[in-house]
Amino acid sequence: MTVVAHTIAEVRQAVSQWRREGKTIGLVPTMGYLHEGHQSLIDQAVHDCDCVVVSVFVNPTQFGPGEDLESYPRDFNHDFALCEAAGAALVFHPEPEELYYPNRSTTIHMAELSEELCGKSRPIHFDGVCLVVAKLFNIVTPDKAYFGQKDAQQLLIIKRMVRDLNFPLEVVGCPIIREADGLAKSSRNTYLSEAERQAAVVLSRAIACGRELAASGERDPHAITQAMREVLAGEPLADVEYVEIVSQACVKPVEGLIDEPILCAIAVRIGTTRLIDNFFFDPNA
Repeated sequence: MTVVAHTIAEVRQAVSQWRREGKTIGLVPTMGYLHEGHQSLIDQAVHDCDCVVVSVFVNPTQFGPGEDLESYPRDFNHDFALCEAAGAALVFHPEPEELYYPNRSTTIHMAELSEELCGKSRPIHFDGVCLVVAKLFNIVTPDKAYFGQKDAQQLLIIKRMVRDLNFPLEVVGCPIIREADGLAKSSRNTYLSEAERQAAVVLSRAIACGRELAASGERDPHAITQAMREVLAGEPLADVEYVEIVSQACVKPVEGLIDEPILCAIAVRIGTTRLIDNFFFDPNA
């Protein structure tokens, strides 16, 4: 039976009981409006851990002015049903006032890793992500926490935060889940009109192009990103924000030939909807 907790005290009470019983705990942080991508994270957590907590919380601190905080899709009944079917033990669904004091003064800033890619256009985003995730880690005290690779920069940043702040847990990155036509699953896909939804497939086509070039031995980052840009240029509705190849270690653009694990990431606006996609690649694997 899956339990809903609205307060920190309720979560801590459940976790304390599980700890007394010697159980391992997994955490899947989400902003809700769950889809198959989120379900894959929950499935992995249920496989790995005795008890799984899924947080469903649209975090206000990671939205900048003019972003879609108010319009971000929400459907808690659907979310709870998915969590229950997947075998989560507890769904943490707090109000913002439960997590944030009105006179809070603590922030978490991730230098370097947050300055490229999405950090350029969303300068406060990753500070907000780090703050809410750190709070969830302190509240749930999980053994493992699960994040999707679709938000690859976020995944690298959370791993660095866990290392730097000595959180006693393992961050598990899980593969991107895609629609049948290749588009990465995202809650924001619901914003797309029918024509925009068809156009959005260009992101996964560009990613496939870049991955194939890297796998075939191309080591010039400019050659890979240029080929990807040409794919994107073939879609009139695609407004490209970035196509970048960066080091996984520091999230800085790769200079010279690719000789280390990299992240190739893109951000594209289709109409008013901002979509992202990516792939990891290790030339030494």
